Amino acid sequence: MNRHIINCHATIIQALRRLNELSGDVMTLAVTDDNGVMTGTVTDGDIRRGMLNGVTMDESVASVLHTDFKAIRTDMHPMARLEAMRNARGRSIRLLPELNHRGEIVRLIDLADTPTLLPLSAILMAGGKGERLRPITLSTPKPLLKVGGRPIIDYNIGNLARCGISDVWVTTRYLASQIKEYFAVPRHGITVKCVEEEKPLGTIGAAALVPRSPEGDTLVMNSDLLTTINIEGMYLRHVSENADITVAAIPYVVSVPYAILSTDGVRVKALEEKPTYSHFANAGIYIFSNRVLNALSPDERTDATDLIEAAIKEGMTVAYYPVNGTWIDIGSHADFRHAEELMKHHRSLTNHE
Repeated sequence: MNRHIINCHATIIQALRRLNELSGDVMTLAVTDDNGVMTGTVTDGDIRRGMLNGVTMDESVASVLHTDFKAIRTDMHPMARLEAMRNARGRSIRLLPELNHRGEIVRLIDLADTPTLLPLSAILMAGGKGERLRPITLSTPKPLLKVGGRPIIDYNIGNLARCGISDVWVTTRYLASQIKEYFAVPRHGITVKCVEEEKPLGTIGAAALVPRSPEGDTLVMNSDLLTTINIEGMYLRHVSENADITVAAIPYVVSVPYAILSTDGVRVKALEEKPTYSHFANAGIYIFSNRVLNALSPDERTDATDLIEAAIKEGMTVAYYPVNGTWIDIGSHADFRHAEELMKHHRSLTNHE
């Protein structure tokens, strides 16, 4: 971060040298006063315009300072923070400072790497045996199988990191030691925590083993998915609908190869030739209100579908969010081959290394 920060008393030639050192990075400097308070930004464009107006190389960067800069603050409401980041992205701002209540720089956010900061925790379910992928899962848990040279789960961790989600847990059971070893070091800047099921707890029950606050929301997803789902869009849907649960959904089309009869008693009222019906299917990605997850028992097996159906019966708000992009559930050898082929041509799933 310090590479991008310069004191307001530095000369323009010093600022140019610093900008030159940033070649290939974001070509912006954040300017601070002697108390560390941010006062503005400087780019080579600001310097060029200043020199055209007669500013000399020996003058301070304060003479070319851009004071109308965009920033977010640590005490902002999460939704206000999201809106500010969306506005910054819309204006093609690349480097966004986060300031504390005194105006000091807490961090500089590269919006190309971290375009949003979602107030979510995340749980990746990784306890399954991957039986349909045997024999390759006999010695390797499915989330650690490599697609495009990277473990499947790594793509999901990278996607969470891009969304600013740092409280990440992985639930394990089958070959748990390998997953724990993989996350013994931070991945994509995230220190991932693991928890192990002592007995099978279903597709959502292991979430009961993860500590969480009474309030807030948690993203829960299967760890063996390859997807470009827009997590920010899903969260905004969750908030706008005031939902208790939001389910990611993928379109599923059923084509009937026959003429379908519309009947009334024993009479045929109409024929529909080879109709196609569109449905939404569960994509294995959810946002749960923490109060829903807090009702789970660590001693009971619970599937996600059971929890959602119970919530609907209780009158809770359950929304859905369509996945617009890549979604592959790697559950079979054919799926695995398809994912490998996809990664040869489709790089949007890869994160900045």
